[in-house]
Amino acid sequence: MPALAGDLPSFVPEALPPDPVDLFLSWFEQAVDAGVPEPHAVTLATAGADGAPSSRVVVLKDVREGAFEFATDRRSRKARDLDVNPRGALSFYWQPQGRQVRVAGPVRALDAVLSAQDYLARSPASRAAALATCPGERLGSATELAEAIERARERVDAEPGLVLPEWVVYSLVPDEVELWQGSPTRAHVRVLYRRDGQGWTHRLEWP
Repeated sequence: MPALAGDLPSFVPEALPPDPVDLFLSWFEQAVDAGVPEPHAVTLATAGADGAPSSRVVVLKDVREGAFEFATDRRSRKARDLDVNPRGALSFYWQPQGRQVRVAGPVRALDAVLSAQDYLARSPASRAAALATCPGERLGSATELAEAIERARERVDAEPGLVLPEWVVYSLVPDEVELWQGSPTRAHVRVLYRRDGQGWTHRLEWP
């Protein structure tokens, strides 16, 4: 099957900004302008106490003060992983542009006020789904899930200020950011930024 198909954008590594988050935001805006489907979908990788890796796709909620934010239920596997090993890695892939961005660094939970604000900013359907589910526990049937979500939606509608106590927003502060621009010729451009004190260093790497 074809790979790196389409009209891919160019990337001139000689004109790099000092901060990789600025470059990420520029690429993100370009992905949005180009109509890339769900450019805020990102793969989050974590590891538990045994070192076993686990990954899943989450939604990037915000990039604030150089940190990448996502939200989840504290009962989820990713939250349990982060309790014992508070480091994570994010991987974006914008196929129509042949671009990947990898971000890695320590992760911390934000306070209850910010987490509640995030929860209440979600759609009623999203809040109901979070309220109804029991992450990681055995589910008897799809009907059981549908009925639980229906009951939760009734509660959300009746109590619009209700916040799931287990809801938490996490912030990943990158100490490494890699930006990768694919090329149909396979002369891919790969730039690696690493944090150096309060600033960053960067270099080109072989793809």
